[in-house]
Amino acid sequence: MLEELLQFLRIPSISTLPEHKPDVARAARFVADALEAVGMENVEIVPTAGHPLVYADWLHAPGKPAVLCYGHYDVQPPDPLDLWHTPPFEPSIRDGNIYARGSADDKGQMYMHIKAMEALRAVRGTLPVNVKFLVEGEEEVGGESISAYVLKNSDKLKADVALVSDTELFADGVPTLCIGLRGLMYMEVEARGPARDLHSGMYGGAAPNAVYGLIELLGKAKDAQGHIQIPGIYKDVTPPAAAELDSWRRLPFSEDEFLRKEVGSTQLTGEPEQTVLERIWARPTLEVHGIAGGFTAAGAKTVIPAKAVAKVSIRLVPHQDPKEVLSQFKRWVADNTPAGIQTEVRVLSAGPAISVDPDHPAIAVAAKAFSDMLGQPTVFVRSGGSIPIVGEFASHLGIPTVLMGFGLPDDGLHSPNEKYRIENYYTGIMTIAHFLEEYGSAQTTN
Repeated sequence: MLEELLQFLRIPSISTLPEHKPDVARAARFVADALEAVGMENVEIVPTAGHPLVYADWLHAPGKPAVLCYGHYDVQPPDPLDLWHTPPFEPSIRDGNIYARGSADDKGQMYMHIKAMEALRAVRGTLPVNVKFLVEGEEEVGGESISAYVLKNSDKLKADVALVSDTELFADGVPTLCIGLRGLMYMEVEARGPARDLHSGMYGGAAPNAVYGLIELLGKAKDAQGHIQIPGIYKDVTPPAAAELDSWRRLPFSEDEFLRKEVGSTQLTGEPEQTVLERIWARPTLEVHGIAGGFTAAGAKTVIPAKAVAKVSIRLVPHQDPKEVLSQFKRWVADNTPAGIQTEVRVLSAGPAISVDPDHPAIAVAAKAFSDMLGQPTVFVRSGGSIPIVGEFASHLGIPTVLMGFGLPDDGLHSPNEKYRIENYYTGIMTIAHFLEEYGSAQTTN
């Protein structure tokens, strides 16, 4: 089980870089072969306009519910490479962890689903529920292809619940079900100044500077306390219910430990009237992920840049409409663009926030199964991250999603030295198998 995962992690399936398209296709084939090897049927690699999907099923449990297992085989770029202690696509085992890009997000967690099927068939000779798999290669770049596929194939994908392992335990050893995810709107903001790069000695002081104009614009987006300054953006934000806030206060959370072990900065920032958990789970955010423009190579080149581009995202919370927020943002950009600068906003991906009913029968079964395996009561949390397909499952298939992840808060997703604990990999396989057994025993369908 471990060696197979290491083989999987060696494939640099970076979905956002065109030069890695053959590697992404190779990862899709690896997933399809693994599904066939554990007895899944109707395995197919589905071509799309982007990267392929992998579908499989096993439908031989009459009267039992159907579970749709989702995951993704694509990964983030590993940059900056000089911060990795070992190469990102040569998995290294240290201190009980696998260090590799994609180990926790999401190859290691997705592969638990496949191995759980193998374990159940080896021990029981069969599966306790009907199972469908849908694994994508574009989660890290917006998931457009799977969104279109789900919309067109609702009958084929019909299930009672979806199962996703792309989240984390709130703390080491604490069984955790995520019942809320923020939405995401990812954009490029381009600023243009002069018609071409200009000599700063001849034109400095008179010509608009695209890089500086973009910085000036983005600097107005939030105040010093972290409040977003886009008019109307907080209009549909609903505070968490009192019972949910009370449950968060009982979680084993320390701001000091969060700052020291996870963030690693000198202090935390953001809306001071909100707790840290509220800021990362229940509030919209605006972040700048990178700025490109002008001259950044070694040495000096005194130019006034003609163009600059920033990658910007807004995280959304339940009840916020991505289209409305986009309209508010575009209007704000137009109203605040500096003199002499022209701006354009391009949307790369967008998806709403989602929430899951904690009282749904499948969630109750999952909570019990999780607690059985880890020996502690299951806690319910939200996540500040986004998994776009969960909203698609709710809107197009009408099913809830059990977000049962086994990562740890310090696994370093999207960062250098991403890791995944080997013990959690094995525990995840057993817990998923136990959940499917319990769900099959508790639920029957007509």
